[in-house]
Amino acid sequence: MKFLLTAINAKYIHSNPAIYSLRGYAGETLRQYIELAEYTVNQPLQNILADIYYRKPDVIGFSCYIWNWSMVQELLAELPKVLPDTDIWLGGPEVTYGALDILNRHPWITGIMIGEGEATFKELLECYVENNVRKAKSSEEDFIRIAGLCLPSGFTDPRETIDMDKLPFLYEDLAPFTNKIIYYESARGCPYRCSYCFSSVDKQVRLRDIGIVKKQLQFFLDNKVAQVKFVDRTFNCNHKHATEIWRYIYENDNGITNFHFEISADILTEDEIRLLRKMRPGLVQLEIGVQSVNARTIRAVERIMNLEKLERAVKEIHRGGNIHQHLDLIAGLPYEDYESFGKSFDRVYAMRPQQLQLGFLKVLPGAPMHERAREYGIVYTKKPPYEVLYTKWLSYEDVLRLKCIEEMVEIYYNSNQYMRTLPFLERVFDSPFAMYEAMAEFFEEKGGFSNSPARAYRYQQLLRFAEKCDGEYSGIYRELLLYDMYLRENLKSRPDFAGKISDTDIKDRIRAFYQNEERERRYLQDYADYDWKQMSKMTHLEPFYYPVWSQKDLEGMRDYIPPKTPAAFVLFDYGKRNPLTNEAYAEVMELNCFGREDKGVREC
Repeated sequence: MKFLLTAINAKYIHSNPAIYSLRGYAGETLRQYIELAEYTVNQPLQNILADIYYRKPDVIGFSCYIWNWSMVQELLAELPKVLPDTDIWLGGPEVTYGALDILNRHPWITGIMIGEGEATFKELLECYVENNVRKAKSSEEDFIRIAGLCLPSGFTDPRETIDMDKLPFLYEDLAPFTNKIIYYESARGCPYRCSYCFSSVDKQVRLRDIGIVKKQLQFFLDNKVAQVKFVDRTFNCNHKHATEIWRYIYENDNGITNFHFEISADILTEDEIRLLRKMRPGLVQLEIGVQSVNARTIRAVERIMNLEKLERAVKEIHRGGNIHQHLDLIAGLPYEDYESFGKSFDRVYAMRPQQLQLGFLKVLPGAPMHERAREYGIVYTKKPPYEVLYTKWLSYEDVLRLKCIEEMVEIYYNSNQYMRTLPFLERVFDSPFAMYEAMAEFFEEKGGFSNSPARAYRYQQLLRFAEKCDGEYSGIYRELLLYDMYLRENLKSRPDFAGKISDTDIKDRIRAFYQNEERERRYLQDYADYDWKQMSKMTHLEPFYYPVWSQKDLEGMRDYIPPKTPAAFVLFDYGKRNPLTNEAYAEVMELNCFGREDKGVREC
């Protein structure tokens, strides 16, 4: 007897913790009857269908989410044709609500597991195994006694919530998760009631014993896992639990593993902020939902948030320069029109997160917003992900404009590749939102990035946009972009907009610097095993006529008169990268540090 637990993930790097948890909770005795299958939504449907067929399962269980529900439904239409004697079960948030309607639309489905599935699945599997031993076919009469199911005849008794300490550890064998994100759960439920969120339904927060959590975190640390992503909703809602975990990973840091947490920044305590600021750069990253700064919008979605406290917390963490902060906005919420969203954008942008995510409202079945959509005039797509098309306050055209702005933010801000150029360009516009709005219009006129997604092309297009809006300072933009490029990448050839270095004296100075380094090893001590030619290829020395390396000098750059010879040279060392930004280590070299008397070196 084989029960095939099937997951269709959004990307290859994702895994599905649900099917591993179901298998783990079932226990060793039942494990022999369970097989796991993971696919991605990018695979051809026929290939997935064929693979399932060749596995010849007696029972199939699908883990259903908004990103895979359309494909699962396509498979549901074909599976009974090729595996007519195979029972089909569904589970997951996408099918927990409206389960009876789903069974009516797909009458060949055996049933649906509602809510938390671990205990329900174990009893269901035991039922199949017992009947298999008796050589009897399982039927609805057998399933009625199992709590937590929706059957064609209706719902069985509700299932009690599970004891978190009884949940299995999913990663004893790390082999299936090679090159994939590790998801970890130390809590379930959320104390908040945000109406757009599915988690608002389960208000009871349940914590896993901290001793168990620490033991499992140590496993990740010992195995030098690259990233552990906590899936806890509002991780820091219990301060004692959160602090103990943060302190543990701080005290046991292996120098490699990164931990991702979704938090409410406005409830961070001073002690928590001090602890976070002590972390190794790259040890922790935080995802913080702001969603909107419109007070009426926040009240309408029943969100609890103190914006001023959130801003202060984000600013304090930002000052530490050691933690990646990811801030979220949602377009399409009640009372938020295009202008209001622009104000939300500008206020969050001013916090300077490493990433600013522009999301669009998903009207999730089962979430309170689903019941109030008509009241708010929210119209959304019929199929998953149920994304907003327009509202009373935001037209479809406005949504499309915001989609274009989202693309610009993703390419130019969230990539963290233009962090010297963008602040200088922002000064031309009334607000950051106005800049990205103008940028979106410019790229729409130019056909977007359909012709070439290459990095150099994107730099070139940004230069063209800057020259259109602020052409008087083209020389500054060229150097800012060149500086940004070399911070990220040791280019094999100079970009077209930078031109070639034709000045013989500059070439001689660069050569002299590396030859002097071969003799003295003053600035590139980590390259002791390499000669000057090798060092010149592994690092880069670039002349600049404007002080583009200095954020402080940006204000006065427009009045700066560049000298005829370089103001300074900047050494980019790619062997030393900032663990938070991945930028190369950069030093400003005085003009006389090329084998002559050295007046000092300044770090950028």
